Amino acid sequence: MKNIYKILLYSLVIFSIGLGSCEDYLDRDPESIVSEEIAFKNYINFQGFIDEIYNCIPDKQKYYWVTSYNWGDDEIFNVPANFVMGHQMDIGNFWAWQNNDQSWLDAGRADPTSGDKFNHRLWSHAWYCIRKANMGLENLDRMVSATAEEKRLIEGQLYFFRGWWHFELMQWFGGLQYIDRVLSPTEAFDLPRLSYQECADKAGADFRKAADLLPINWDNTSTGNNTSGKNQLRINKIAALGYLGKNYLWAGSPLMKNGAQVGGSKTYDYDQAYCQQAADAFGELLKLIEGGETQFKLASFEYDDIYNHVKSGTEKSYTEIFYTRGQSFLQPGADEVIFRGRTYDSNGSAWNFLKTWGPKVNGLVDHDNVIHHPTANYVRYYGMANGLPLDDPNSGFDPEYPFKDRDPRFYHDIIVDGFKYVNSAMLEEDEHLRYTGLHTGGTMRDPQNGSRTGYFTQKFAPHECNKYDKAYDWGDGIQTYQPYMRLSDVYLMYAEACAAIGGAQTTSATYPKTAEEAINTIRERVGAGFVDASYVADNNKFIDEIRRERAVELAFEGFRFNDLQRWLLLTEYPYNVKTSNEFDRIESLDWFKENDCKDARVANFREEVILTRNFSKKHYWLPLKVSDVSLYPEFNQNPGW
Repeated sequence: MKNIYKILLYSLVIFSIGLGSCEDYLDRDPESIVSEEIAFKNYINFQGFIDEIYNCIPDKQKYYWVTSYNWGDDEIFNVPANFVMGHQMDIGNFWAWQNNDQSWLDAGRADPTSGDKFNHRLWSHAWYCIRKANMGLENLDRMVSATAEEKRLIEGQLYFFRGWWHFELMQWFGGLQYIDRVLSPTEAFDLPRLSYQECADKAGADFRKAADLLPINWDNTSTGNNTSGKNQLRINKIAALGYLGKNYLWAGSPLMKNGAQVGGSKTYDYDQAYCQQAADAFGELLKLIEGGETQFKLASFEYDDIYNHVKSGTEKSYTEIFYTRGQSFLQPGADEVIFRGRTYDSNGSAWNFLKTWGPKVNGLVDHDNVIHHPTANYVRYYGMANGLPLDDPNSGFDPEYPFKDRDPRFYHDIIVDGFKYVNSAMLEEDEHLRYTGLHTGGTMRDPQNGSRTGYFTQKFAPHECNKYDKAYDWGDGIQTYQPYMRLSDVYLMYAEACAAIGGAQTTSATYPKTAEEAINTIRERVGAGFVDASYVADNNKFIDEIRRERAVELAFEGFRFNDLQRWLLLTEYPYNVKTSNEFDRIESLDWFKENDCKDARVANFREEVILTRNFSKKHYWLPLKVSDVSLYPEFNQNPGW
């Protein structure tokens, strides 16, 4: 499986019989391996064949000991972690996606039958699964022992996965060959690369077919009733509609319409026809959601203690989208996550993901000296509680009180100076680390083992993941997962598609909410102010607000690079810099023991550049493997590489 050619021509047909939980794909006996002759005989066998595709979905958070998947302007690592993929992207070494173990795209580990989370990466698995989907579609007529419902379920999953794996590749590499049939080892391998939009048309057709074939909820089907309560990971109509819309929105985005270029002059220039298709698909989905016809809804953002993520009431919380705690390693997602893959083991989150977000000073957080830091330029996107961005003259932002009256998600996600980091008893020699020293020259500002930016984040790993509170120990049962799509993302993509068509008051043909109402639905959930009238009146400013809302709502979830890319902003200032906030602490340590850290007064609050990413036009697409583009002339390399 060394290159695309071998993968597309020689994928094996081995799979497990049985329709168990999606967590049990590979819990099979040796005798459950069956031959191609009976692979497609009945529903049970055919579903086993498809289950291997589910098994291939990469877990972007836990594909190696130390992971890196936020490659936009959102994150920077401490200096000793310069080996990770994020830093290679910062210095323009996009080739590293092929040989860096911290890259979830590819790094020499690819085993579709493996139960090891380290063995699942995008590039090789995509081509393998595309071939499997084509094999399944071409053998549907062999499934003679199946009900009409079972046949629809099989066919819908195959169409979805053929579209999904192509779409995931297209985001990183642009238009490729769209493989929609089983390739023969004896035929000439000369398929040309298609344009991005040509690929999107084919993917859209597959997602549409999947949406028409699949149920909203497998539990409500005769087939799915056999595994009722264990169908959460199965592809359904909502996921297919979500990706149908996303596929068309990406196809209509400025990069895909205008081609790679620098200067940023085309950043608001969308293809309105594709955006209309996107808005209609998202609208179809949201109408079902708001009509109460689905199992999905926005998670609650009600907290008794926002800093410790202690929720109010019994509703599933915003935090539980990203991690669960004290629930026997329950996979997160709340009721908001629309598409995700499997979790491969119970305690995988602690090795080493949960230990890469906090300070390593005095070993306060165990394990490797690797720390994800939110950049100050990105933290700036968290505006004020009144809904205005920090740089709006009416926002009320005061640099003497920079952490006061901010968007509620700021307090959920971001750790600031004076935050109570450790709750439990500490050794006397570590007591000075109980409250974060993130001011300039503070106890946690060493770029080697502290913060380079003046912040930490706890969106995915609570601050109690330290050697005293021990939240990453087995007994706490923390499980994390990075979703591929959740409901709030759909609202924001709908708002963007509608705005690109006609502005803030635009709706789709399938759903009555305007773009403005859609974005405000997300702000209402968290208690932030609605989009101000001054931004609604100017469509470019309104689109900027949608983009800022995406930055905040989807912060550090792995989407930022692709957003900047498709908006033609990857090369442009201020999106090409990573900064820190420098300031002097005025309050005493005792003050923080008695007061809320958000109310602290500071002096000399300023922003300083840590690095500038010197990207050119070629950086809008990743380079393809030399071994693959050398196969035949029509498989050409991306420009500039």
